[in-house]
Amino acid sequence: MKRRSFLKWTGIGALVAIAGGFTARGAMAANKYYSGPISDHFDGKLFFNPNGEEPSGFFNLLRWKLGGGNIAWPESFPSPFPQAVPETRVEGSRIVVTMIGHASMLIQVAGLNILTDPVWDERASPFRFAGPKRINPPGVRMGDLPPIDVVIVTHNHYDHLDLETLWVLQGRDKPHFVTPFGNDAIIRSRVADAKITVVDWGDAIEMAPGVKLHCEPCHHWSARGLGDRRMALWAAFVVETSAGKIYHIGDTGFHQGINYRAAREKHGPFRLANLPFGAYEPRWFMRAQHQNPEEAVEGMLACEATFVAGHHWGTFKLTDEGIEEPVAALHAALDARNISRERFRPMRPGEVFEVPAAVPAAPPSG
Repeated sequence: MKRRSFLKWTGIGALVAIAGGFTARGAMAANKYYSGPISDHFDGKLFFNPNGEEPSGFFNLLRWKLGGGNIAWPESFPSPFPQAVPETRVEGSRIVVTMIGHASMLIQVAGLNILTDPVWDERASPFRFAGPKRINPPGVRMGDLPPIDVVIVTHNHYDHLDLETLWVLQGRDKPHFVTPFGNDAIIRSRVADAKITVVDWGDAIEMAPGVKLHCEPCHHWSARGLGDRRMALWAAFVVETSAGKIYHIGDTGFHQGINYRAAREKHGPFRLANLPFGAYEPRWFMRAQHQNPEEAVEGMLACEATFVAGHHWGTFKLTDEGIEEPVAALHAALDARNISRERFRPMRPGEVFEVPAAVPAAPPSG
């Protein structure tokens, strides 16, 4: 086999392992992570999106990867921001978000330091030699992190659940891990002594006096390999504090805005939403699992978020769009709805966002 063909097929193999479970055989296996009662999103063996779409199968994956349309990324995409050294604690009415990269963010609010989907590894992959490789360093050095109190793991894809990073954080800070059903088994395979609270959609837990963490639906799926598709749950989270409410989504398809509207109806408007807006092409394949920038703006409006920290772009190449296309499409969508670009920030590694308490004044017309 020629070298180029070999690299193409090993690339597909890595993608299968990252996206996971593109075989019918995997769906037939017993659930290795979770056992519990049937619900409106669990059939006794597998989790699912109510009235939603299942992820595409293996032959559609091949159709995508062999069909052309991929736009190459540069080998390096340095952030314009230096690596940050965050404050130790943020108190009072302040909310500060520091971008690590991709979906890894440090949220500082109400005296708590919360990490989302932390990935410090060089690859979002089960392999050391293949799979998406980061093209910029983490926006905060691990040694410069403040003490981490809470780690939210939204689901088990490799670009969101990195066991080596979780192992380091456990040795460093012994944080409180919060994750949906089934992901605890994966985390304990590497971090046996972790303090983990496992949650279902609709659950709420008190993280500190006056701070609640709510687990909410999103339209996605899960897998770590070829035999565990949809055996662990995926989720979004709402951080409820006296400084305001924060809506955090690690990954989601838009799903007609159903989950956004439900979050607004349940929790009221949000001071901040952390929303994914990258890794979305081709739409025929990615629509059910990753929203595009226009849909992210629609989600912002549907959940009534005053500000958005945009993520899931510019660090790991997962899909076909060019590296800067998400930002151009985001700005076009904001401009079309006459929304200030200041309200939806496409975060870069090392960027620190001190979330304002109010909407910026609209520029004068004419």
